[in-house]
Formats: sequence, C-alpha cells, structure tokens
Amino acid sequence: MTKDEERELREQLARLQQEHRDLDAAISALQHSPGSDLLQVQRLKKRKLYLRDRISHIEDQLTPDIIA
Repeated sequence: MTKDEERELREQLARLQQEHRDLDAAISALQHSPGSDLLQVQRLKKRKLYLRDRISHIEDQLTPDIIA
C-alpha cells in the first residue's frame, strides 16, 4: 500500500468515525424525545451498523498482517 492510499484510508476512517459518533448522538436524542419516530431511529441504527462494518474493514486494511 502506498503512502497516498494509506493517507486516503485514514482520512476516510476519520470521516466514518465522526459520522458514527454523530449518529450515536442523534439516536440518543431521538430516543429521549417524546413522540420520537421509531422508524427513523431504526434507520439511523442500521446506518450506524453499516458504518461500524466499514470502519472495521478499513482498520483491517490499515493493520499489517503479522505471521506468528
């Protein structure tokens, strides 16, 4: 992996982590507000799970394989 590719992956990882944190805050706010839209909460949770999977995938790419 080139330095540019690694930098791009790290930038993408930072953006995804920020979006994941933002979704966490939005979900929490929606769940604690009266009359919250349960369908919207479910959609946000599904998006959050997708982001977690993408974050894990990118972290795996950035972690070098170590043969023990």
